[in-house]
Amino acid sequence: MPSRSTSSRPVSITKRLNVVVIDPLHVVRAGIALLIDDQPDMAVVAQAASAEEGIEAVAGYPRRRLIALVGLGLEGEHDAYWLIRTLRERYPTLCILGCGANAETVSVSRALFVGADGFVDKNAAPLEFLQALREAATGEMVLAGAPTTWIPEIANDIERRRDADAVLTARELQVLAVAAEGLTSRQIANRLGVQERTITTHLGRIYGKLGVGSRVAAIRSAARSGLVSVGAAE
Repeated sequence: MPSRSTSSRPVSITKRLNVVVIDPLHVVRAGIALLIDDQPDMAVVAQAASAEEGIEAVAGYPRRRLIALVGLGLEGEHDAYWLIRTLRERYPTLCILGCGANAETVSVSRALFVGADGFVDKNAAPLEFLQALREAATGEMVLAGAPTTWIPEIANDIERRRDADAVLTARELQVLAVAAEGLTSRQIANRLGVQERTITTHLGRIYGKLGVGSRVAAIRSAARSGLVSVGAAE
């Protein structure tokens, strides 16, 4: 781990790069905090274990020179992608980075599509990890630790998701996301507070728009585009 220079003047709070680490794993948060806090020009100002805690943490600090480092391992109704989209909508100028270990290209492209400014792999070398944060703070789009061969595939994934997202309505996306949890049409209807026949109608329209013939095929198609996270239905 790089050591803090004792000869350098302290960086003022207004010029320091402040980071909010949002990850479900305590050890991961602590490790990242140790790495960042050892640098003279940056500091972890808050840690959060959930999307809700992450939103509260970000709201407590000026967005200038602030990075929200979002672990893609956040799961549940308010997962990492929900958090990234919510932060982007609330704070358009906030620097947001997705962070994960052994992430697949579809996860990275989904994070970028919903509003992340880049991605840093937890397996990246410490110096590369830290440099990615500094570059992101200047407005650069970073993909630290990801193979360069991923770039074309990530770009294609984003394009596919953009096409699918334009085709499906917000309600259809909601139905498909709940269906990906493995629920029946009746269970989906109960969850969303509508009639079961309404759900079957939505599913029929989704199949037609995606050019598939079954729920499993629709979910797989949406998952490849990063529209949904595949659960028990996969």
